[in-house]
Amino acid sequence: MQNVTPMLARKDEREYETPSRSFPGGVIGFACWWVALATPFLLLGANTLFFFLYTWPFFLALLPVAVVTGAGMSLLVRGRLFWCAIATAVVVTALFWLLYLFLTVW
Repeated sequence: MQNVTPMLARKDEREYETPSRSFPGGVIGFACWWVALATPFLLLGANTLFFFLYTWPFFLALLPVAVVTGAGMSLLVRGRLFWCAIATAVVVTALFWLLYLFLTVW
């Protein structure tokens, strides 16, 4: 006969769920993408619209990258929203401007 302990004997040993930290990071990534999209208009003026007219798929492809970056940063800094927002804003803005500069030079 096997030595088996029934689960009912350990009622007080429950696994507690940890709160999800990735959703606020994804929201921060989404907001940072919009801010990064607006900065060329603020810095370079309305002529940026003609540039975005032909290159919008490239910048739209950065949207899921920004959301995943925000979720990853949130997990990396263990849910501290201030540091997550700063790190996500730096990374997303750098990616956005890197793509912008690459397309303008090309």
